[in-house]
Amino acid sequence: MLSAVWTNLIPMIKLYMLGFKVLLVQLFSRRFKLPVMPRQDGKVAIVTGGARGIGFEVVRHMARLGAHVIIGGRNEEEGLAAVRKIREEHKEAEVEFIKLDLASLQSIRQFVQRFREQDLQLNILVNNAGVMLVPEGRTEDGFEQHFGVNYLGHFLLTWLLLDILKTSGKWGHFSRVVNVSSSAHRIGEIRLNDLNSNQCYSAHAAYCQSKLAQLLFSSHLHQELQRGGFPLSSCAVDPGIVDTALYRHLWMPLLLAHNVIAHLLFRTPSEGAATVLYSALSPELEGENGGGFWANGHREMTTPLTFEPQLQLSLWQASLQLLGLQ
Repeated sequence: MLSAVWTNLIPMIKLYMLGFKVLLVQLFSRRFKLPVMPRQDGKVAIVTGGARGIGFEVVRHMARLGAHVIIGGRNEEEGLAAVRKIREEHKEAEVEFIKLDLASLQSIRQFVQRFREQDLQLNILVNNAGVMLVPEGRTEDGFEQHFGVNYLGHFLLTWLLLDILKTSGKWGHFSRVVNVSSSAHRIGEIRLNDLNSNQCYSAHAAYCQSKLAQLLFSSHLHQELQRGGFPLSSCAVDPGIVDTALYRHLWMPLLLAHNVIAHLLFRTPSEGAATVLYSALSPELEGENGGGFWANGHREMTTPLTFEPQLQLSLWQASLQLLGLQ
C-alpha cells in the first residue's frame, strides 16, 4: 500500500516542480512572436484538437494564410462552431470539420477514409489533441488513456497518412508532421514492459510517459524519412504552459490557484500556437533544417533518453505490434 502511494506521489511532485520551473522561465523570458509567414494557398493541413485552445489558433492562422484546413475532433458541435467562427472572420477561409476520436482506432481509420475520399494532398499534419491527468481509464481498444490518446492514436493517424504526406511534399517544399508535446517529457519514463500502466497507475507518470513517447516517435520518424530520402520532416513542439482546458484535472489546491494566476503567468492560446505555427510554416525550417524539438521559437536540446536509438526502435516496434500494423 505504501509503495503504491509513493508510486503516485513521486511523479506528482516531480511534475508540479517542473511546472513551477517552467512558469518562472516563462515569467522572465521574452515571449516568442510569430514572424510574418508566407501565404499557404493550395496547401492542405490537418489539425487534431483544432476546435479550441492552441489547435483553434493554429487552424485560424493557417486558414487566414489561405490553407485548406481540416479540424479533427471528437465533439462535432464544438468543431462545427469553430468552423463557423473562422468563416465569419475570414469569409474565404477553407476550413472543415471531420469527426475524429483518438481514443478509438476505428474512428481514426474512418477519419482517414473520409479524408482520402476527398482526393486531397496533405502538406501539414499537426498532432495537437491530448488529455492530461485524467482519472484511470481505458480507450475503446483497451489502452491507458494518456498513452492511447496522446501517443498511440496520433501514431496510427500519422502512419495511415504517411503515403499522402510523402507524395505531397516536394524538394524545397517539404510536407511536415508537427507533434505537440510538453516539457513534461523531461521527467517521463518509457516502461516497455508496462506501457498501459497496468501494474500501478499514476496519472502524472502516465502523462509524462505519453509526452516522452511523442518525442521518441517524432525523432525516429524524422530519421526514417531522412534515410528514405522523402520530402517530409517530423518535429516536436513544446507550446509552454498555456491557459486552456487541459489543466482541469489538476490536484484541487493547484486547480484553485490555477484559476487565479493563469491569466497572469500562463501563455494565451495564441502565444502557445506561435511555435507550433512556426514549425509548420516557416521557410527557415525547410528540408535539413526541419526536425528536432522546438520551444518558444527556438530549437532546444532535450533529454538524452530522447535520442537513444534502441529505445526509439523498441517503442516503434511495440507500437506497431499494439496497433496491429506491419
